[in-house]
Amino acid sequence: MKPRVQVSGPQQAFQSPFAGLDLPGLPEGPAEEKASQKKIPAGKLVFRKEKARRSGKTVVVVSGFDPAFPEAGIEELARRLRKQCGCGGTVRDREIELQGDELERFRALVRDLI
Repeated sequence: MKPRVQVSGPQQAFQSPFAGLDLPGLPEGPAEEKASQKKIPAGKLVFRKEKARRSGKTVVVVSGFDPAFPEAGIEELARRLRKQCGCGGTVRDREIELQGDELERFRALVRDLI
């Protein structure tokens, strides 16, 4: 007769090795705050078109970010704008430069993202 494999109940291969760990007296881990929960005002943003020193190509420059607004937040905003618009761009000196002549579209997207 074959030995029966029990299929009801938890199987050892799928259990976490730390599930049974209980060490009394240890403090709880640090409470992590999500960056999206902390709202830092971006400041009064200024949008301007530039053509100078760009071989006749138009770019839209977004500037005026509050000094408290983190550099990583500016980078993330630029990345999301480039992705949604399908255009190129960069961040230079706390200013976002987006390639294209779509000022109103960029302004509406920034308003939605911030």
